Amino acid sequence: MNPDFQKNNLLPAIIQNSDSKKVLMLGWMNQESFEKTLETKNVWFFSRSRKRLWEKGEDSKNYLRVDEIKIDCDKDAILIYAKPEGPTCHTLNESCFDTSLDEYQKEEFDIDYLEKLIQSRKLQKPKNSYTTELFNEGIKKIGKKLGEEASEVIIASLAEKRSDLIYESADLIYHLLVLLVNEEINFNEIIDELSKRHKK
Repeated sequence: MNPDFQKNNLLPAIIQNSDSKKVLMLGWMNQESFEKTLETKNVWFFSRSRKRLWEKGEDSKNYLRVDEIKIDCDKDAILIYAKPEGPTCHTLNESCFDTSLDEYQKEEFDIDYLEKLIQSRKLQKPKNSYTTELFNEGIKKIGKKLGEEASEVIIASLAEKRSDLIYESADLIYHLLVLLVNEEINFNEIIDELSKRHKK
């Protein structure tokens, strides 16, 4: 039984860890991304914001290797059991569902929160963390990634694609914070420097 993409062009795809059965994420698939998933045994989605196919892990290298695919009885939802190669969530958590509603209500996500999270990654060096990988490889790797992300921001701006520019800018800011934490520079020091220039 195959998903019914005639009914809906995009269908929700739930990803679960093959071993722990923990829900890792929810994405959207069209027929082409579903077929790519079958063909490559890696999870592919269709990005609603970027309007294109994307392979989970294409940037972070945290791929999802497919073990089994199930279709619900109405053929309008997909369940995939996969083995994650690193954290699934862009926040570097194991799952996109790791944070409870209570935790969301307690603390808002902002630059300070992200900086503290990156600092904790540097100290704790958790396994299967992309941030840990960057710190382990050192300043050359971090600097190279920052340069790549800066180029992606320029490309997105020249293409005049607002959603791509937002996406790539987020990557750029994240990698800049990793570099600053690696060099033991607090983001507030950057704000102080900007403040000095503003007063001139």
